[in-house]
Amino acid sequence: MIFFNKNLLLILAFCCPAHMLFAQTAEDAYNRYTEYNLAIFEGKSDKAFELGEKLLPEMDKLPAKTRTAFQYTLGKQYEDRKQFDKALPLYEKVVAAEPDYYVVHLALGHIYLGKAKQLQLTNKAGFTALVNKIIPHLEKVQACDPYDENLALIKQLYRSINKEAAITSINERLKPMRNKCIDLLQDH
Repeated sequence: MIFFNKNLLLILAFCCPAHMLFAQTAEDAYNRYTEYNLAIFEGKSDKAFELGEKLLPEMDKLPAKTRTAFQYTLGKQYEDRKQFDKALPLYEKVVAAEPDYYVVHLALGHIYLGKAKQLQLTNKAGFTALVNKIIPHLEKVQACDPYDENLALIKQLYRSINKEAAITSINERLKPMRNKCIDLLQDH
């Protein structure tokens, strides 16, 4: 004869539906992500943007790699719409999840550069702090996809905060980063 504990039955009664509800919600979120990607693929950027904003509060229900790809794509949509303050936190999450994805470093570097230009004349301490935040992003880009304009910008930024000596060691700093470059995010 099996005896059931009433408390155990109550716990099971509440846990099972909650688990099933979470699984269904995660599946629903993934289906919305698929719909979002389809809209992007079909060139329906306004519809995709609307779908992305609706999915944003539920993005934690997406698998980790899918969530990172979504954050980057929606961040790019915000950036394209010049909504940099909305793009920034999404890009920061992407770089935290995929630190070798140099494309997001480029985006972050240039968003912060825009903010730094606004502070350059009015807030020297804020400007210096932002430049110190920008340089590592642009150096990651330079390590992974070197181009003259980016290197010139890095040097200009060092000069703007009186760190000319750092210019001479750029190549040594870039060398270890060159083997750790991701240029395409996988969403699964």
